[in-house]
Amino acid sequence: MNNEDRKTVGACLFPGFELLDIYGPLEMLGSLSDRVEVVIVGETSAPIASAQGPRTTVDVTFDDVTDLDILLLPGGRGTRQEVDNERMIDFLKSVYPQLEYLASICTGAGLLARAGLLDGRRATTNKKSFQWVVEQGPNVTWVPEARWVEDGNVLTSGGVAAGIDMALALVGKLYGGDVATKVAEYTEYEWHRDADWDPFAKLAGLV
Repeated sequence: MNNEDRKTVGACLFPGFELLDIYGPLEMLGSLSDRVEVVIVGETSAPIASAQGPRTTVDVTFDDVTDLDILLLPGGRGTRQEVDNERMIDFLKSVYPQLEYLASICTGAGLLARAGLLDGRRATTNKKSFQWVVEQGPNVTWVPEARWVEDGNVLTSGGVAAGIDMALALVGKLYGGDVATKVAEYTEYEWHRDADWDPFAKLAGLV
């Protein structure tokens, strides 16, 4: 394999992140261990507690990040504090120009919106927290009914498990649909391939 095809995927975590938001997508991308290297990014080197309790060890801090190709940003109740964390917002702004793709899961879109990285773009987010996220980005075209949305090199997904479908779509963009299908089969995951499939928008009263 050409080394240019190998990607470094950063998972940017913060206290109170949602476990499946990030570990679902990392399972899909990380299954391609010969093509993808995963690193955990945090503000400091201290282990980061998830909303569910388990902590994750940090590989690299905001100050030391280099050569990321893709950055994944989860949601979780911690996003309510992180929108006011200047270090987080400044990091997202500074790292974006080096990325091939930037992707958020669930309310992680609220952090991207606060950083201005969704301005002028279409985006979606967790349907039950939709209004809060919308308030973070008045210059964003928010899509209430979507499993995930792709606009340029920025992808945003709906809540929690939707990030897995988005991650498989990203695998398809990077390495082809056949590879993405094999990852879904390997993980025994029923992949929703239609980005517009979204029964949860109706349940949340958005459509």
